[in-house]
Amino acid sequence: MSATIDDVTAPPQVLLAHHLKSLKLPTFAREYEKVATECTRDQADYPRYLLRLCELERIERDRRNMERRIRAAKFPQTKSLDTFDFKAIPSLNKALVLELARCEWIERRENCIALGPAGTGKTHTALALGLAACQKNYSVLFVTAAALVHELMEARDERRLRLLQKHLAKVDLLIVDELGYVPFTAVGSELLFEVLSRRYEQGATLVTSNLPFDEWTSVFGSERLTGALLDRLTHHVHILEMNGDSYRLATSQKRARKRGALAPSEPNIHEVESAKGGATSED
Repeated sequence: MSATIDDVTAPPQVLLAHHLKSLKLPTFAREYEKVATECTRDQADYPRYLLRLCELERIERDRRNMERRIRAAKFPQTKSLDTFDFKAIPSLNKALVLELARCEWIERRENCIALGPAGTGKTHTALALGLAACQKNYSVLFVTAAALVHELMEARDERRLRLLQKHLAKVDLLIVDELGYVPFTAVGSELLFEVLSRRYEQGATLVTSNLPFDEWTSVFGSERLTGALLDRLTHHVHILEMNGDSYRLATSQKRARKRGALAPSEPNIHEVESAKGGATSED
């Protein structure tokens, strides 16, 4: 299509398509004829016709924006609370998790810390709360603690640390997963501390860890720094206690038992050898 359109000679449909594209109203352009037919059938007036088109445009725009936020969050996978088995982790406060899914704590710029051993659903919960935040129009970034420290150190070496810090400070919800699995160097600890400190009362932060608070010093290597970090993180905090056996391990064992029950039974090797020996003596 030409950059300029002759308003006198061009058909109305061409002009309309051109203007709707310029105004960035793709749903209007795609749906206006169909909606016009429906409104004629329903004897709807012009305001209702425009209202229907505006509603469709808004719905489609919200959907695209949500998809962009989910991509920008860099979730390793998309999970929701609908697939979380709360019965498998009885120590978890389900009511609190559902309350957090409303995302009011993000608006208040509070923090959330999920504590518990491996396999108890900490990452699943974090992913689900992150998805809920994206659906509520909040910007989210998901990253493991080790990957974040590595990225910070790399940015420092490449002289782009300030730009990365600015991005991390601006996001509505920062999710730092798996804190405690890998100890940091002194430089890495300080860089991570600075990121989390900058977010204090400026943005919501969700941290998952397999370690209780009194063992975080083993990760950061400094009691002073660890104490200062916990002081900031736990000032306005919601703590999710997720103690119990590994949900993943229990699920794997359940599948193994199910496969074993369905598999045809095999003769015991001792019984086979005994039968062979018996046959030989009888011969």
